[in-house]
Amino acid sequence: MMPKTKEDEVEEDDMSEEDRKLKDTLDLLVTQVLKNFAQPKDEALQKSALDKLRDHVRSSTSSMTSVPKPLKFLRPHYKEMKIFFEKMTSPNKKLLSDILSVLAMTMAEQNSRESLKFKLMGSNEPLGSWGHEYIRNLSGEIGVEYNERMKTEAKVTDLNKLIDEIVPFNMKHNADADACDLLMEVDQLEKIKAHITKDNHARVCRYLLSCADYLADTEDRSNVMEIVCTAYKTSGQLCDALRVAMKLNKPELVKEIFAESSAEGEDIGSITKQLALIVGTIKFPVGDMEDEIEDELFDLIGNEPLSELFTTLARELDVQDAKTPEDIYKTHLADTVSNRLQRSRASNVDSARKNLASSFVNGFVNAGFSTDKIITPKGSEWIFKNKDHGMISAAASLGLVYLWNINVGGNEIDKYTLSNQPNIKAGAILAIGICSAGITGGMGMALPLLQDYVENDNLTVRMMAILGLGIAYCGTGNKELSEDLLLNYVNLEGENKQTMEVASMACLALGMVFAGTADEKVTSAILDVFLESTDAQCEDSSAIYMALGMGLLYLGRGDECEAVTEATTATEKPISKYLTLTVETCAYAGTGNVLLIQKLLKAISEHIEDEKLNKHQVVAVVGLALVSMGEDLGKQMIVRSMDHILQYAEVNVKRAVPLAFALLSVSNPDVSIMDTLSKLSHDSDQQVSQNAVLALGIIGAGTNNSRIAGLLRQLSSYYARESNHLFLVRIAQGLLHLGKGLITLNPVLSDGLLVSNSALAGLLIVLHSSFDMKNTLLGKRHYMLYCLACGMRPRMLMTVDEKLKPVPVKVRVGQAVDTAGKAGKPKTITGFQTHKTPVLLAHGERAELASDYYKSMTNVLEGVVIVEKNPDALDEEG
Repeated sequence: MMPKTKEDEVEEDDMSEEDRKLKDTLDLLVTQVLKNFAQPKDEALQKSALDKLRDHVRSSTSSMTSVPKPLKFLRPHYKEMKIFFEKMTSPNKKLLSDILSVLAMTMAEQNSRESLKFKLMGSNEPLGSWGHEYIRNLSGEIGVEYNERMKTEAKVTDLNKLIDEIVPFNMKHNADADACDLLMEVDQLEKIKAHITKDNHARVCRYLLSCADYLADTEDRSNVMEIVCTAYKTSGQLCDALRVAMKLNKPELVKEIFAESSAEGEDIGSITKQLALIVGTIKFPVGDMEDEIEDELFDLIGNEPLSELFTTLARELDVQDAKTPEDIYKTHLADTVSNRLQRSRASNVDSARKNLASSFVNGFVNAGFSTDKIITPKGSEWIFKNKDHGMISAAASLGLVYLWNINVGGNEIDKYTLSNQPNIKAGAILAIGICSAGITGGMGMALPLLQDYVENDNLTVRMMAILGLGIAYCGTGNKELSEDLLLNYVNLEGENKQTMEVASMACLALGMVFAGTADEKVTSAILDVFLESTDAQCEDSSAIYMALGMGLLYLGRGDECEAVTEATTATEKPISKYLTLTVETCAYAGTGNVLLIQKLLKAISEHIEDEKLNKHQVVAVVGLALVSMGEDLGKQMIVRSMDHILQYAEVNVKRAVPLAFALLSVSNPDVSIMDTLSKLSHDSDQQVSQNAVLALGIIGAGTNNSRIAGLLRQLSSYYARESNHLFLVRIAQGLLHLGKGLITLNPVLSDGLLVSNSALAGLLIVLHSSFDMKNTLLGKRHYMLYCLACGMRPRMLMTVDEKLKPVPVKVRVGQAVDTAGKAGKPKTITGFQTHKTPVLLAHGERAELASDYYKSMTNVLEGVVIVEKNPDALDEEG
């Protein structure tokens, strides 16, 4: 026996009578176990002592809220029992090994893995009898031991035997997260499939999806998501399976899920339609599925009913009345004598610029409502109030007003395409593309109307037709646009030689249409343009669109971009680094790839004074936000990095920081980011302040946030004499009130699981244009702002029946709570309010049905949701 220390004596004095009695009993049992070693014939007494000792330990470890007393009292004997165990030869050795395995849980030295070592030498008793804490500890040691053995290629049969016992135990006792962790640690996650049931599939899949974001290897991430997709399919949750299939970017899986839904039986109509609505919202490229699905489903995938449903939403929320730009500016709230004087001086400075801003604001505010007070009633009169290239954007604003309403909008816009003024004609052609953004069903009008104008002799008309097609079919992967149409204009040499501006616009349009598809033909064509271009052409302000077109092709494709980046890195052209970083950051968008973030930070830290050679640094800054977006932890870390960049980086790098903030928080007016942008909007560097003003509009897009509205009104007074700044303030005000607060630009959908490639493409075009604002948004290319139409969608929850007729249903709307890995059935929202649909959903909010009178076809209540009456309902209709 080990001698008692002073601490032991003090503890003994504080013990209750019951504890002292237990300690004496355990001491006696240990003495019997150790003493009987010298008497081989008396093994029965030793076995009896071990059995009693085991019972004491087992009863104390079945439920652990603190260190159990038997373990505490056996601590002084642990080393002595280990030494005894080494010399022991009797059959009772396995019993003692089991006990030592449990004691090692709290007494062994760190990283010794003694608990596992003794268990492997112990009996074959069920592990579960020792309690959850023991199994959790053993799982951790198995994971470490397994990886150590794999390095030396040692056998792991004994470990696999334990794994096969632990996983079913954990799954049976609702410790799904522990089971998943163990299997991921030993690279055997496939085994989880056998244990997923209808009762536990939601918890398991939710946990695995949350883990997938943190896996370093792209292949591992894909394997995890494929397991989740299979689990959802076998459990009958086809809408959830579809979301995961789209996250994997696998059209063949999407096709399988549609085929399965059609063979479902009773709910065939509703579930298949719901799948089509989800695909339409994401604008996922369905490829060759078009020939195999019915026209009705094809129209749903092409968002045909969107305009009618949006009108219903506006009517229900009573916001149908058109607004004028003056309603948005609210100049009377900032009306002081000095401000009036400033405005009177400024009014003569640039009235054309003022009218151009009003055209944008009018379009943004009345987007999707098919009515306004400026351009639809006044028509040409208003357009002619703009000069030269301003007419393009003024006419194109019709496309925003008639957004998604191709039936009415097509006829209204078409008459302007007959204009003798090339700029008005070009604007109307662009308006057709904007009006058709995302509406690609059987009634889609953009391709039939615009394909002839692509061949027009006027370069402006040709470019607007190309851009219009890009906006209309963004993210759809429509092959008709590439093979016979746009690829002909991705050419700087030969018979069909184009200017750099037209070729770059064609590259961009192809990148938009085939966003995230990594199409080989398009990649090859854009790469040829890059290789054929001269240094002078690469330095042209339009060349960035060629680079971005290539980047958009590889949105979210990860390692697949390596061949392209190798080719661009090997070529020494002024835009090589810009193109390489654009492709890399797009390919790893939303992945949180640590290695790429380190590479980008290194690129930012370089000191390059030559403006022609440091263009790639701004891409690296926005790339940081792009790679980390959609994941809260990564976002917080990048925000902190941005603060460091603002303090220590070069001026050219600082200019991109506001744009990175905008991308991190699209349509999400985060207070800390808002405050930072407010400070930067008064920065002494003109480009920093201009980008900060635009960023304020993007983070508040469609939210009507009163704080941002107040900041922008102050800025309109502050920059009253700066026409460029004032123009951007007006644009930001228009974005803030996008669709009167009913439309969002946020590319993250489906409870944060998916990122819409088309929405992200629209944002990236505007952000890349802002790198050289003087030659783009503040020059002759202000129409690039309309690319935001690619990502516009109503931020609503609307419940409909199978025939897509609105059904008012009570729902609870509150802040979303992350329930991944939580035990039981935790609440998914907090601080909720009960409303009747349709309702608006802000960033970070989630909705759930308030009663079981209706059942929804999808578990994620977002966008348009089909509901049916629940035959097993316990609640009455509210």
